[in-house]
Amino acid sequence: MGKWLEHSVTTEIQAPVGRVWEVWSDLEAMPRWMRWIESVVTLDDPDLTDWTLAAQGFRFHWKARITERVNSQRLHWESVGGLPTKGAVRFYPLGPDLTAVKLTVSYELPGALAPLMEPTIMGGIVTKELQANLDRFRDLVEKG
Repeated sequence: MGKWLEHSVTTEIQAPVGRVWEVWSDLEAMPRWMRWIESVVTLDDPDLTDWTLAAQGFRFHWKARITERVNSQRLHWESVGGLPTKGAVRFYPLGPDLTAVKLTVSYELPGALAPLMEPTIMGGIVTKELQANLDRFRDLVEKG
């Protein structure tokens, strides 16, 4: 059994919430702005996706199921095989052309890696990378 870590990051995007939701909902495009994600493939069930992450010399693979989807408000998911992970993204309209996005990701460090990695260091690296990814997402949406 490994150790669970959780990270939350936020950004504000100069775009209507509907547009932000629309761009985020294209999960297969996520590798364009989420650097460690190598691929996302939607399976026969539109709520089931196949993910590959490659980072720091490690490669992880898992399937994720969307457990809650409320258009333009929130999307929750959890893994159903492979790397244990779960998370949520929430969209908050702050005005007609301003949206706050909060991304929360939790994952379990594999048992073999947990003793080798200091969670506070690992957590700092992951939080920094998630924020950079969310900022790239913001830039993508704002540039159209």
